[in-house]
Amino acid sequence: MNRISRRTILTGLAVLAALPVSAAPAPLKVVATTGMIADAARVVGGDLVEVKGLMGPGVDPHSYRQTRSDIVAMTRADLVLWHGLYLEAQMEEFFHDLVRKRRVVAVADALPKDQLRAHAQYADKFDPHVWMSPRLWHDVIPAVRDALSEAMPEGAATFAANASAYQAEITRLAAYAGEAMAKIPEGKRVLVTAHDAFGYFGRDYGVEVLGIQGISTESEAGLNRIAELVDLLVARGLEAVFVESSVSDRNIRALIEGAAAKGHTVRIGGELYSDAMGPEGTYEGTYLGMIDHNVTVIAGALGADVPERGMDGRLTAGI
Repeated sequence: MNRISRRTILTGLAVLAALPVSAAPAPLKVVATTGMIADAARVVGGDLVEVKGLMGPGVDPHSYRQTRSDIVAMTRADLVLWHGLYLEAQMEEFFHDLVRKRRVVAVADALPKDQLRAHAQYADKFDPHVWMSPRLWHDVIPAVRDALSEAMPEGAATFAANASAYQAEITRLAAYAGEAMAKIPEGKRVLVTAHDAFGYFGRDYGVEVLGIQGISTESEAGLNRIAELVDLLVARGLEAVFVESSVSDRNIRALIEGAAAKGHTVRIGGELYSDAMGPEGTYEGTYLGMIDHNVTVIAGALGADVPERGMDGRLTAGI
């Protein structure tokens, strides 16, 4: 019996050895410009993708220029994802050249133009900060899904399932944001920041947004603009302003000093993630964590009763 069993096992092993081995497909090499797009590609792509993000925490996409290593990475990638809507203004010419050689997709360009905010400084262009609206970012995810599916058709079912689950999480985040922001008392529903990155956020949640600089950080903040905002802070009794992780706090400090000179105390309500996410490897370093952080910090600083650690208790303590 032992001899028969051994012979049977050996025969079975020989048959298995002769069968062709189906190797797992090599991961799709994806390069994404912003952290928000890179995060979406990782979530939707799962184990089937290998994503390199060009712009890390604290990096301003408005002024970013591609480096030599960026160019090498993008020319070797299977897919390049960029935002569009004139966000990566210094890289647009490069992308228009690259599209003739590589699969290149501007994911935010898929949004209907009637949902976008007009750009007062540039004719026929729009406010690119659509990730500040979870509702709009929810609608960007299909563009990421479709770009991945076209580059790797055999992964389409996986990408579709992952995208659907991710959109459900973004919808849940939008609901939390709506509830938290609704708790801000009337008269305090004003968000003063370093540059005008929160227009979609303000539109969604009924908050007046005042940026010192314009939609692009490349625009200069004049002394007249700072003086105008100082007068507004004093006249309306506003007590909180916000700095941004990817923008110098110099102008915000000038606002605080200007208000103090007029006998009005203004404090920094917190640091917000505007054009870049939080530190890599943290919850705030994901899109969901970035928006959860912003909502919780803004609402709390403007007088709302919100959970200190956000939607699911995952935010860094003491923010």
